[in-house]
Amino acid sequence: MSITQNKIAPINIRALEGQRALIDKAASSLNKTRSDFMLEVACQAAENILLDQRLFLVDDDTFNAFQAQLDAPVADNEKLQYLLNQKSPWDS
Repeated sequence: MSITQNKIAPINIRALEGQRALIDKAASSLNKTRSDFMLEVACQAAENILLDQRLFLVDDDTFNAFQAQLDAPVADNEKLQYLLNQKSPWDS
C-alpha cells in the first residue's frame, strides 16, 4: 500500500488552554496559522529525531580515530566469546 504525498490527512489533538495560547502566540509572531505552525514545527522535530538516529557529523580527526578503532584487531574477550557461542533465544 503506497502513501500518496498530496492526499490531505486530518490530524486532531487536544491541548490545554495555556498550550493553545502559547502555540497561537508563536504562530502569530511568524504570521502563520495555528495549523501551519504546528505542522511545520512537528515535521521539523520528526525530521530531527529521525536524522539523529542515522546521521553523525564529526570532524576528520574524530572520523579517522573512529575508523582506526574499527580497523584494529579485536582483543580476546572470553565473556564475549562465550556469549557468541550460545544458541540464540529465537533458535531454541
